[in-house]
Amino acid sequence: MTNILIWIISFLAIAGVIIRPFKVTEAVYAISGAALLLLFQLITPSDAFYGVAKGLDVYLFLTGMMLLAETAREEKLFDWLAAHATLRARGSSGKLFLLIYLVGVIVTTFLSNDATAVVLTPAVAAAVKAAKVEKPLPYLLICAFIANAASFMLPISNPANLVIYGKQMPSLMHWLSLFLIPSICAITVTYFMLRFSQRDCFKQKIRIDISLPQLSPGGKTALIGICGTAAVLLAASAWNIQLGLPTLITGITTSAIVLARARKNPVNVIKGISWAVLPLVAGLFVVVEALNKTGMTQHLSAMLNDAIARSETAAVWLSGTVTAVACNLMNNLPAGLIAGNVLQSTHTPDMVKSAVLIGIDLGPNLSITGSLATILWLVALRREGQEVSAWTFLKLGSVIMTAALIVAILSLWI
Repeated sequence: MTNILIWIISFLAIAGVIIRPFKVTEAVYAISGAALLLLFQLITPSDAFYGVAKGLDVYLFLTGMMLLAETAREEKLFDWLAAHATLRARGSSGKLFLLIYLVGVIVTTFLSNDATAVVLTPAVAAAVKAAKVEKPLPYLLICAFIANAASFMLPISNPANLVIYGKQMPSLMHWLSLFLIPSICAITVTYFMLRFSQRDCFKQKIRIDISLPQLSPGGKTALIGICGTAAVLLAASAWNIQLGLPTLITGITTSAIVLARARKNPVNVIKGISWAVLPLVAGLFVVVEALNKTGMTQHLSAMLNDAIARSETAAVWLSGTVTAVACNLMNNLPAGLIAGNVLQSTHTPDMVKSAVLIGIDLGPNLSITGSLATILWLVALRREGQEVSAWTFLKLGSVIMTAALIVAILSLWI
């Protein structure tokens, strides 16, 4: 009976995060689920605290990234970048589309998919606004799709990568030998599929008579801080150092220098950050900790071992596909936590591990709540006065994600 209650509450909490009834922020449902689990004594306070503590690195990472993004936003760095992108497009909507996509690849690779959602989305919104684009959504969709498609290029490209491998994280060179080709395949397929699906937007006219605004000293400092953060994270990944604290330190340092030089009140930056993301993540960690109490990890481990014993090739396809779908049923953060527990508790071949990671990272391109990055993207969209329905995204994602997933898993044998 206890296990049944845990599953019911967990299902309702995750469903609330995904569906977002009554337009209430996603964090409310995650926290409510965690609170009900504690209220009915289905999880002890110590276990709940242990679950929350597991996410410490993720909280630090997200806080640092959001602080960087909001500081850059306040200094109008995004407006400056947007003007540059629009001028370089030279009136071509197709060139603007490609330019935004390439920038998304770079940001995701070196700053993580969450940074793409938080940092790039406002810049793209500013770019299409400056270019007087009538329908900005096709360009904004790039931020969501590339945030997941490029998120396994490097270990730092997605916090879920750290969760899945844990202390068994491959070295940087070994990582590249496993995922460089699949990443390139996923990025390429996603681009062409997305471009084809949004081909009507290339008929739009974009302005070319845009004046390039002057970048303030604070904007220059914010840009240096973002580039410095990318370098720090790459070094931390190479030395197998957790990414949360370095990201937080670079975010606080950059923000402090910018605010001190401009003599601005830090309240505006602090108020602009979407703090609800942190309790959302914490609530999901508690829910997953409760699910582990039901024996789910042991059951899934047994199923995986059985599939590998029957056929490793079939296990690769099955594990990649199942995890991709699971991300959209329960978000890739709890799915990644569960997958990480399973993989770390069994001796799993590299091919199967790679397929699981690809499914966790690429699978969320199916739906608007498949990953934390996509949820952050939705939050950024709302701030820009834009909306995208779950059905619109699903119709697009079912084609793009499926094609990219098949090609990426096939490339594991190259």
